[in-house]
Amino acid sequence: MPDRRYLHGQGEEVVRVLETGDHLVALAADASAVEVIPAYPITPQTQIIEKIAELIAAGKMDAEYIPVESEHSACAALVSASLTGVRAFSATSSHGLAYMHEMLHYAAGIRVPVVMANVNRALGPGWNIWCDHQDSLSQRDTGWLQVYVASHQEAVDTVIQAFRITEDHSVLLPLMLNLDAFVISHTYMDADVPSREQVAGFLPPYKPVWKLDARKPVTHGSVVYPEDFSETRESMQVGYENARGVIKRAAEEFHDAFGRWHGELVESYMLSDARFVIIAMGSIAAEARVAVDSLRGQGKEAGLLRVRFFRPFPTEELRDLCAGREGLLVIDRDCSYGNQGALFTETKGALFGKVDVPARNLIVGLGGRDVTFELIEKMTQKAWDGDMDEVTWGDSRVTSSHEVSREILREFGGFLKEK
Repeated sequence: MPDRRYLHGQGEEVVRVLETGDHLVALAADASAVEVIPAYPITPQTQIIEKIAELIAAGKMDAEYIPVESEHSACAALVSASLTGVRAFSATSSHGLAYMHEMLHYAAGIRVPVVMANVNRALGPGWNIWCDHQDSLSQRDTGWLQVYVASHQEAVDTVIQAFRITEDHSVLLPLMLNLDAFVISHTYMDADVPSREQVAGFLPPYKPVWKLDARKPVTHGSVVYPEDFSETRESMQVGYENARGVIKRAAEEFHDAFGRWHGELVESYMLSDARFVIIAMGSIAAEARVAVDSLRGQGKEAGLLRVRFFRPFPTEELRDLCAGREGLLVIDRDCSYGNQGALFTETKGALFGKVDVPARNLIVGLGGRDVTFELIEKMTQKAWDGDMDEVTWGDSRVTSSHEVSREILREFGGFLKEK
């Protein structure tokens, strides 16, 4: 379908396209004047790097494309490219992100302001290509900023904002932009995609503090002895704290430039008079809006607090927005095995000793299972009524296929006994 062009309120031409979420991320990377893209395919992010390859091959995108032999190499090339002073971008998913794990630490520790899209997908086994947040939340402590988008337009706009945030000299930390597999990555929606010229006014060319240059040889990232190591890690924490203000400024200035707003570290919906609050991330938060609307239609004052940035975690925002409520339902599309949902644990940690409000945890949607607003509405009502355990697996159920597995185990029991 051809793109549509129109003039927005300031008289500039805007391109509105009907595309998949993956392709929109690629177009946003182009609009952000990315210069180097190391790439390795993995479902369901492959569309991103395919689209970028297509743009470069057609002469529509001026950038260096580096096809590599693995995700580990893709992240190594991403770090290396950034150290030479260029703007670098990549994309991955699930096991690809897990394979990058060592280099994720390296990217954060060496302070490169790169951006990588991660299309959230379940980790196997059992093998699964559909959405949950286990892959990215397993990388919580690698030192990457983490943002979770809830719509196609937000994916476009957040790629552009991401470089403003990471390249700020008071931050200089890598950023992982997370979008839900298939729900956003492969569905088609129309979205505004600004041109490079329009983005340039908001996102100027990258100006590194220093870079690798043969004319001035330096060693970077070598051995750091115990007497200096803690300071390097504390400086990362300072970068995180600085990011809070930079994220807010980027959101405000983006709104001034393009007229679109997706929130800062969090986005609130119907919260001003809400007695009960749903807390969620990603596309489930978009579905939770419908649940809030339905509850409001029944005269029940519910609201939604969408966590956009998981790192840095919006501690002060949660304390402010959760105070005085009757209760919270925190929805996780993940599980920190042996404990609870990761978002639930972080939320309780933020509120502990500051805000006294009952909270319940709903774990749903693992491995791409569909989460409907009806289910969210039902579980919200149960939590509100005090009729829900602290942690509830909201959509787990035993089916005949599980019974088949048990039958096979019984057969194995006999087989092994015979041996």
